[in-house]
Amino acid sequence: MASLWEYANPVKFMKLSGWLLPVSAVLAAVLIVTGLVWGFFLTPDDYRQGSTVKIIFLHVPSALMAINAWVMMLVASLIWLIRRHHVSALAAKAAGPIGATMTLIALITGAIWGQPMWGTWWAWDPRLTSFLILFLFYIGYMALWAAIEDPDTAADLTAVLCLVGSVFAVLSRYAALLWNQGLHQGASLSVAPGTRMDWSYKGPLYLCMTGFGLLFLALVLAGTRTEIRARRAKALISRERAAA
Repeated sequence: MASLWEYANPVKFMKLSGWLLPVSAVLAAVLIVTGLVWGFFLTPDDYRQGSTVKIIFLHVPSALMAINAWVMMLVASLIWLIRRHHVSALAAKAAGPIGATMTLIALITGAIWGQPMWGTWWAWDPRLTSFLILFLFYIGYMALWAAIEDPDTAADLTAVLCLVGSVFAVLSRYAALLWNQGLHQGASLSVAPGTRMDWSYKGPLYLCMTGFGLLFLALVLAGTRTEIRARRAKALISRERAAA
């Protein structure tokens, strides 16, 4: 654990992320392209939903990362509040736009999938509604970062907002289990007994999910590195102005 906290040091973080970023980016590209080609072009149509169900290879990974991004932001925010490590606050800030994008992709692909199945682009289903609220929390999180000039104050307030929004991150994952009402289907993948999905769909879906996870990692690393450089540049400019 002691060695893990070493990477809260910006210098060590930049060194570690310098080689981890390209590796994760390349692996993400390979897995996502392979998974999408396999899923969209090499899997058979579903006997009930036809080819429409193949949107699952984008919808499920993006929805998964939308939730996990907020979880990562929550953990990073707690580290900031408890230990005051600036790298964790900057990592949470960098994850915000990525999580918002993943949530938007999940909402759009869900609408594309739902329209032919439900006969409507949108329904006030518990899971859909909680996902929409989660997206609004992402927007508010980013807006709060942009509205506050002092970075430490912004990190404190956005961390509190992240704690509140975590309720809806949990709801978006378990809404279909907590409420029996609603159009949204249950989990496509589950550890519960019984076959929910054939391997011809599971294989490419697992590849896409892993690829999206690595893509998220690469984007967070890139965003955090950018935030660290921006903070260094701002500090340097402030010193030069003070010296002048």
